[in-house]
Amino acid sequence: MGEELGLRDRKKAATRIALSEAAARLAMERGIELVTADMIASDAGVSVRTFHNYFSCKEEAVLHHLEAEVLEWAGWLRERPVDEPILDSLEWIVVRALVTGDHELEKMQALADLIDSSPTLLAKKMEMHVRLTPMLDEVIAERTGATGLYPSLLQTVVGAAVKASLDLWMSGRSSADKPEQLVHEAFDHLRSGLAVPTS
Repeated sequence: MGEELGLRDRKKAATRIALSEAAARLAMERGIELVTADMIASDAGVSVRTFHNYFSCKEEAVLHHLEAEVLEWAGWLRERPVDEPILDSLEWIVVRALVTGDHELEKMQALADLIDSSPTLLAKKMEMHVRLTPMLDEVIAERTGATGLYPSLLQTVVGAAVKASLDLWMSGRSSADKPEQLVHEAFDHLRSGLAVPTS
């Protein structure tokens, strides 16, 4: 029975991913305004009823991968050694996501640009942010024992450092061989308290 439930859960997860990938692909090709639930369902090879069993709207489907990634990262953080410094843990997670991620950076950037250019997607993203931030705060608090401002501040600072690293990589203005090098450099700057480099 447990094996049957496990198979069912895997099939559900695969269907959710297929719908999300179809939604993101169609939105980038045509613009979110021209995409419908019927189109997404057809592209994923399921019925529109199945689509609505998984997502309440097309915007939610497009953004699903972001939520899934955040939940995965939270799981990775919980699995890190309890005595590991929090910045080391977060650096390991970011690099792992870059190395093992299924999405190419160019596609990730294209999707990020699409989200930023769409009021409906941006609004849904903000809703997701409001929902997920407290959960990540709790995980960081569990790891560090720090509460109050610190967990949210750490999330924001690390997020900005990673974004700056990837933006520089994507611009072609860096001499780094791969984006992970810039991420490592960014975390070194955070550990130094953003002291001005001497060389």
